[in-house]
Amino acid sequence: MDRHLDELIRRAAFTHLRDVTVSFGNVVPYRILASGFPFRGRTVHLVAQQGIFIPAGMDVPLSIRTSAERADGSRPYEDDVGSDGLLRYRYRGDDLMHRENLGLRKAWAESIPLIWLSGVAKGMYEPFWPVFVHGDDPESLIFTVAFEADDVLGPDLKPLVVDEARRAYITQEVRKRLHQSRFRSRVLTAYRTTCAICRLKEGDLLDAAHIVADSDPLGAPVVSNGLSLCKIHHAAFDRNILGISPDLVVEVRHDILTKTDGPMLRHGLQECHGERLLVPRRPEDRPRPLFVEERYERFRDAS
Repeated sequence: MDRHLDELIRRAAFTHLRDVTVSFGNVVPYRILASGFPFRGRTVHLVAQQGIFIPAGMDVPLSIRTSAERADGSRPYEDDVGSDGLLRYRYRGDDLMHRENLGLRKAWAESIPLIWLSGVAKGMYEPFWPVFVHGDDPESLIFTVAFEADDVLGPDLKPLVVDEARRAYITQEVRKRLHQSRFRSRVLTAYRTTCAICRLKEGDLLDAAHIVADSDPLGAPVVSNGLSLCKIHHAAFDRNILGISPDLVVEVRHDILTKTDGPMLRHGLQECHGERLLVPRRPEDRPRPLFVEERYERFRDAS
């Protein structure tokens, strides 16, 4: 394909992803990605069944895709970000000359930007763009991929500057987003996309709250350290307006219980006092007593 036309398609794809993530947030349904976007009278798709996707008429992949974790935390392919900030992405099969592997090698040789779609749950992906193939290891059948910022691409879609400090910051942000997305997906799945306090089932209004904060030495990113909470109860939990007792009963702070305000305070908070917490079906996903007791002590101190 003509290089200029290829650049136009990629720029249009990045613009489309910006619009999509405004509508859906960082995590986008597969069906939306698969529906693609209009370009000069045709539809350009962002993804297909194969992990390395080369749209019709193009010779370099537009996107690479990593499947979501299985229930045991493993992935069908061990694609992930290493300690050096580079994504390890496996070849298509073991044929070095496969069209898709050749396409990624060409993306590396010509510094052509791609989209990485990271699976966070079944049918849900978090897109990262632009990413660039950083290296090729035929012996391990692995490409390494580096992250860049969309706002530093020049007219030819190549970075205007290569700044390792900036790239390290971008990688840190990618890691943070991946951590948050995967933790949220695992927690909401365990709680059947339901607020553990009020039983709200609207996924767009649910968060994965840490029982013990991420920054705490005890704050492991595991489901047993998480609660599926609607946004108001997440905020109330974080600010010690409500707490969870060791026997998994919701307690609302005394001064909040004695306030008189509108129906939101009454129904949203005061009526939750004394309610039992909804817990996951799998025992290993339920709140770990050590985490609950630690957090409850902090709630009592704040009260």
